[in-house]
Amino acid sequence: MQPGNGVEAPLNPGLVFDMLNAYQRTAALKAAIDLDLFRAVGEGPGDVASIARDCAASERGIRILCDFLAIHGVLVKEEGRYRHTPSSAAFLDPRSPACLASVAQFLGNPAMHGAYDNLAEIVRAGRTNLPGDGTVEPENPIWVQFAETMAPMMGPMAGPLGKVVLQGQSGPMRVLDIAAGHGLFGIEIAKQNSQAHVTGLDWAPVLRVALDNARKAGVQDRYNMLPGSAFEVDFDGPYDAVLLTNFLHHFDKPTCVGLLQKIHAALRPGGQCATLEFVPNEDRVSPPMPAGFALTMLTSTAAGDAYTLNELTSMYQKAGFKDISGHPIPMSPHTIVTGNA
Repeated sequence: MQPGNGVEAPLNPGLVFDMLNAYQRTAALKAAIDLDLFRAVGEGPGDVASIARDCAASERGIRILCDFLAIHGVLVKEEGRYRHTPSSAAFLDPRSPACLASVAQFLGNPAMHGAYDNLAEIVRAGRTNLPGDGTVEPENPIWVQFAETMAPMMGPMAGPLGKVVLQGQSGPMRVLDIAAGHGLFGIEIAKQNSQAHVTGLDWAPVLRVALDNARKAGVQDRYNMLPGSAFEVDFDGPYDAVLLTNFLHHFDKPTCVGLLQKIHAALRPGGQCATLEFVPNEDRVSPPMPAGFALTMLTSTAAGDAYTLNELTSMYQKAGFKDISGHPIPMSPHTIVTGNA
């Protein structure tokens, strides 16, 4: 079956080989990023010798790597020279403001992909084989790397989330940004509302990255830090809005409901909680990226999942929220889910 559409796929043994060899595409892309190959291609002239010189690599290695990238649509090869596709120019050339290359550091971290070598064992157990609770173990240093490298991927989500939360609202307001990470979501609220004061909650080393981003955005005077665990620290409400971005998927439903109840108690009447999540359709196999994210949670957490909108709505309702709605972000795998206290 073709995922999610109910149409029989033609007989295709290549599907087996494509999946078994998919690791080659990951390795090739990460190698090209590590070699700064996309900058060399963008600066031209695009011949093997020039790229090899710029990347301090062998001509044989560069030719084979660039050919592989061209085979898979990452580069274009014409008359022995390589050039960018529109996507590689926008998202892989470090000269582009939309470059996503830094995310390879986090997504390529052994803690994120090493578990897949033992996926059968994880499936048998129904949980990660990483120590303790996996990536959500307290003070896990992986989240510093997330904060430092994943901003290019998360940044485009900040503007739409800010608009959904604020809905044109101005004037004084208090905002709590739970699992702030890079801090971009709370910072965006402060940018869109010049009277908003934001408190970022995360582990202390992570919050230092967020505060640095707040300085760069010119809102550090309205950005406070609350270090610690969202399940343990006093939120010190009431707040007008609480942001809960890319967090609920790490935990099981009862844990999520308990956290949402704590958030509800920290909001003023009518205040809003806004989550940002990978939200699959009810069939749980579409769209591909939000639905496939469940496997990431299986390999990296003890009980996390990719939750459907109905599941998230139920969590919100059990925590006392009303007026719950989903707001898919165009051209993104993410959905903003909001509820009012």
